[in-house]
Amino acid sequence: MSLFLIVALPFIGALMPGLMIAAGRRACALATLWVTLAAFIGLLTHVPTVMAGGIVTARLDWLPGLGLNANFYLDGLGLLFGLMILGIGMLVIIYGRYYLSREDNMGEFYSYLLLFQGAMIGVVLCDNILMLLVFWELTSLSSFLLIGYWKHLPEGRQGARMALTVTGMGGLAMIGGMMMLGQIVGSYDLTVILENREAIQASPLYLPALILILLGCFTKSAQFPFHFWLPHAMAAPTPVSAYLHSATMVKAGIFLMARLWPVLSGTDAWFYIVTTAGLVTMVLGAVIGLFKHDLKALLAFSTVSHLGLITMLLGTGTSYGAMAAVFHIMNHATFKAALFMTAGIVDHEAHTRHIPALGGLRKLMPVTFTIATIAALSMAGIPLLNGFLSKEMMLEEAAHTTLYATPWLVPVLATVGALFSAAYSFRFIVHTFLGPVRDDYPAKPHDPNFGMYFSPALLTVLVVLIGIAPFVAEPLVFAVTEDVLGGILPLPDVHLKIWHGLTPALMMSAIAVVGGLILLAIFAPLSRGWDAAPRPEAKAIFDRVIAACVHAAQGVTRRLHDGSLTRYAAIFGVTVVAVGLHAWTSGSVGPETRALTPVTPIAIAGWLLLVGAALLLVIHHRNRLRALILMGVIGLMVSMGFNFFSAPDLALTQISVEVVTIILMLLALNFLPNTTPVESGGLRRLRDGVIAVAGGLASSSLIYSILMRDFASPSISEYHLANSYKGGGGTNVVNVILVDFRGFDTFGEIIVLGIAALVIYALTETLLSSPVRARLLNRKPDQPRAGDAHPLMMVVMTRVMLPLFLMVGVYIFLRGHNQPGGGFIAGLIVAIAVVVQYMASGFAWADARQRFPYHGIIGAGVLVAGLTGIGAWYAGKPFLTSAFGYFRIPPMEEFELATAMGFDLGVFLAVVGAVMLSLHSFSRLARTADMNVSEHAMDIDPSRPEDDTNGQEA
Repeated sequence: MSLFLIVALPFIGALMPGLMIAAGRRACALATLWVTLAAFIGLLTHVPTVMAGGIVTARLDWLPGLGLNANFYLDGLGLLFGLMILGIGMLVIIYGRYYLSREDNMGEFYSYLLLFQGAMIGVVLCDNILMLLVFWELTSLSSFLLIGYWKHLPEGRQGARMALTVTGMGGLAMIGGMMMLGQIVGSYDLTVILENREAIQASPLYLPALILILLGCFTKSAQFPFHFWLPHAMAAPTPVSAYLHSATMVKAGIFLMARLWPVLSGTDAWFYIVTTAGLVTMVLGAVIGLFKHDLKALLAFSTVSHLGLITMLLGTGTSYGAMAAVFHIMNHATFKAALFMTAGIVDHEAHTRHIPALGGLRKLMPVTFTIATIAALSMAGIPLLNGFLSKEMMLEEAAHTTLYATPWLVPVLATVGALFSAAYSFRFIVHTFLGPVRDDYPAKPHDPNFGMYFSPALLTVLVVLIGIAPFVAEPLVFAVTEDVLGGILPLPDVHLKIWHGLTPALMMSAIAVVGGLILLAIFAPLSRGWDAAPRPEAKAIFDRVIAACVHAAQGVTRRLHDGSLTRYAAIFGVTVVAVGLHAWTSGSVGPETRALTPVTPIAIAGWLLLVGAALLLVIHHRNRLRALILMGVIGLMVSMGFNFFSAPDLALTQISVEVVTIILMLLALNFLPNTTPVESGGLRRLRDGVIAVAGGLASSSLIYSILMRDFASPSISEYHLANSYKGGGGTNVVNVILVDFRGFDTFGEIIVLGIAALVIYALTETLLSSPVRARLLNRKPDQPRAGDAHPLMMVVMTRVMLPLFLMVGVYIFLRGHNQPGGGFIAGLIVAIAVVVQYMASGFAWADARQRFPYHGIIGAGVLVAGLTGIGAWYAGKPFLTSAFGYFRIPPMEEFELATAMGFDLGVFLAVVGAVMLSLHSFSRLARTADMNVSEHAMDIDPSRPEDDTNGQEA
């Protein structure tokens, strides 16, 4: 099975639970299980290749120019994590079917679970760090949904927010580190990065990249001081906890440290940072976990401790430490998932997981007791169970590790961590299951049905099997370790076996077990001392930090984002001018290489009109109608300037836009007072004037400097000129740029234009269905209206000219690829043709003759443009690549046809639809407002002379 399909299956399958829940809970669970099983089987098909030392790859060059490739590869490390993610995922799905109550939305739960599963599979199989970052953030988002699944619980919502905040911030740091790695190597493909150890470690960016990447790994894997979020994620349903803590979420950081081990390890920075963080986390998590009275909280801190153990082993930088880490990753997944599931069973049956309220469950829940005991003893490191084997390897590595020039520091702390680990494991068994049967359980405990204990029972079988026959796991451990080492170091010459002789590690293990039993015996006084001792509370610190950040952000927001547009413009203008001034003074500008263009009397007159209109606009800007007229004059002069500088396309576009926008703005101003009130004093106006003049001078100076100097050749404009006809089949460079070279930009722009028109329509609908409608009906005009709402001359002229307008629009559209014109200009011309019908004959008259909905015209335009772009795929070309050719149909002369015409047609339709939908929306407001004002206005319609009530709108 292709790696693409393995990654895609969980995402595609995430749709299934929501659909299948209608067929019942069993069908929903089975559909989810089949999706994961299919991906699991697909992964198994590659096991022979990987175990033989091969690598399975799947490559797709997506955006090679940006280094973003959808590449996946499967080696031993990816295989181990993939098997854990999908294998334990199937067991969690089965377990969740019986754990979730009927009040829980199972379809939603399984959809979130599959999304999370797909994100994790993407992380472990990805061969491109940019894609890996996408999947990495998806794990944070989907785990947020899973942790906060019980939305009615405040602790669930808070735990989800805390997890997203901490892991999200770490993810942002990791993005920076990964980008640095790609910058050092010159590629964002992991396989390339892993081959450049020397270049990476010799780079000055190595240390900042290492720190940023480790921040991402430490936050995700709950390493000190970021460990506090993980226990609060216990508010999630137990199936989520079992999945996140054993094989997925918290193992993502461990996976990435193992994946990048060949290029990041082996330096002092790696050794001291990673080993220290892992050692502190292992001891701290074990000590805190011992005194937790909630079963899941105890297990959560045990997870923190064991993640620290694995991190410490990876930090040592030795091949033996890497092998021990790999082996413990596997063993921890089995016994920790089983433990969380048994804790969930106890909570499900006894209706509590508070340890002081339990005890004596051994007789009431014998099956659960057996499963929990085996898994807990493995976590404690008792012989003949898999946890013992990897714990012995950890202690062996610790015994030979010197940290901060102190040879005893790591062995002692590792033994202390193992001692407390044994203590909380023994407490999990003794305080929950042993002792006398009580009569005050919240509910009568009993073993659940087979469906609920099947998953943890199967995991404990693996715990025992690997514990008594470690050679079963040896090939996989060796294969994974070899890929972690990446050829930097040889595999250690050891074998997985139960007895290694009388070694220091065995002595340390014995001390840990005996010490754990002693701690359990004196737990009561220790617990009282722990509760009474003052100590920092990580959650309280986190809450205070978040509150301080929120307060600071609110202060900044109140000062900057106060709703004053003039303040925003002032800040933006000053910043831009200051940055530009710094660039100008600190940079170098070459000498002028061009002569000034001769200034003609027409150019001077146009410039004086433009400046005069701009000054008058400043003076009369509070009178909205005068301001709008002056804006029209400015737009007209700008269009003439375009034409003067030989840019007829821009001139046509500008003047068409001016006509349309002036009409639409006049309609909008119809609902506003004629004048704008004075809201700022003289000093503020002076300040704004100075900023505006400075911005204008800066812009003018920049434009002058650019126009007076030549650009380095070849420039982008020269490329467009040279390839307009050869590549796009058109001699009108502007149009070819819009529909071919930068067609994707244009496609996005027409979508935005359509969305804007739909937003205006939606706002109109809201206004007309709200109390505003009543105010519109009671609105009186500011000025008396003309007695003749529809002058006969204007009505006749516009109707006679409509075919001419449309013909000009078609002409402009057809010539656009080789002469000034195109779909955008043609769309504006046709829109103007329809707008004048509204103006002359009234809104009702024009609407009654409108045969096509404007929404549909917008949608058709976007659809036609998109289909034209997709058509290039069938020719093996990128999206929106145009093709052209010459044809002859007798008796016509030879003519050119280009696929860009289809795209231009889409632009044409989108522009017409957007303009007319906006006009239609404003007109509906105007019709409502003028319903009582224009009641007797006459519509001149030659085809219906007897009807004098059809057009009632001005």
